[in-house]
Amino acid sequence: MSKPLGFALVGCGMIARFHAKAILEIPGARVAALVSRTPKNAEGLIAETGIPPCPVFATLDEALAAPGVDAVVITTPSGAHLEPAVAAAKAGKHVVVEKPLEISAERCDRIIEACETYGVKLCTIFPSRFADANVTLKAAVDAGRFGRLTLGETTCKWWRSQAYYDEGGWKGTQALDGGGAMMNQAIHNVDLLLWMMGDVASACGFAATLAHERIEVEDTAAAVLRFRSGAIGVIQATTSVHPGYPKTIAVHGDRGSAVIEQEDVLRWDFSPETPDDAAVRAKFAAKVGASGGAADPKAISHEYHRRQLADFVEAVRDNRPPRVDGREGRKAVAVIRAIYESNRSGRAIEMRD
Repeated sequence: MSKPLGFALVGCGMIARFHAKAILEIPGARVAALVSRTPKNAEGLIAETGIPPCPVFATLDEALAAPGVDAVVITTPSGAHLEPAVAAAKAGKHVVVEKPLEISAERCDRIIEACETYGVKLCTIFPSRFADANVTLKAAVDAGRFGRLTLGETTCKWWRSQAYYDEGGWKGTQALDGGGAMMNQAIHNVDLLLWMMGDVASACGFAATLAHERIEVEDTAAAVLRFRSGAIGVIQATTSVHPGYPKTIAVHGDRGSAVIEQEDVLRWDFSPETPDDAAVRAKFAAKVGASGGAADPKAISHEYHRRQLADFVEAVRDNRPPRVDGREGRKAVAVIRAIYESNRSGRAIEMRD
């Protein structure tokens, strides 16, 4: 059996804990190193996650030179993904980047180009694509169950306190957050919508800061998309809706409709029906307690991170693209930047390839 794939976690904040727990549960993978300018943060991560003790480095360069490091997981603030990703690629290490891939399409492109140039795998973390209900919905789309797609909808009506933005020093800033409710929280929803509905032709949006102080980004946003297929899309994204509600994704067409709230299928209606439809409705009947981070960013499971990172490990072993590569990760960022430009300019923005 080949040796486990060794990951260096770059950054030891909250989201790094999800990655550490996920890697711990993946056969053929291990946490080989941590990178943190604050040793106490690394020590806390080891204690909280139960990963075996590993070297802790103050700089990425030290970690990249360490034995047993085959890949990096970048969990730094969003606007600080580019530099460590490029450095890792140049060092021949495979690259996993927590969402968003970066805060502009141009910065995403530089990461993608570096990984392609140096022949390493690149993965953007969008764990919602690995949830069973969303996988089932995507299969129905691909099978043509909806007929002609007409409308896609997604909501991320979440709540974050003022304290959430005040702690850490980077949340709510343009330079490191890159945006607010749309870029940070609802990007998962945007990615799902594009995955289901296809490429976007144009975007129109509004954004405002209504419930928080001392932030440079929006806490309330809404957008309308026109897909290249001709279908229409609607996005709602907030951190201003108290107490916060589970996220939703809905797909509609002239032969069917489906609505998913978190992991629960609320509607699954097709013409014609198939014997499998009743089974889908029964399997994904409402569950209790699936907040999905609606009010607390810590209140999510690491299970879908585990599934995505397991796919990444297999992609490295089998020399194939990960299911969510850099180009897939770029799409949501480009659409969100177009929404921001529409809000600024007061006009619809045509998407470029």
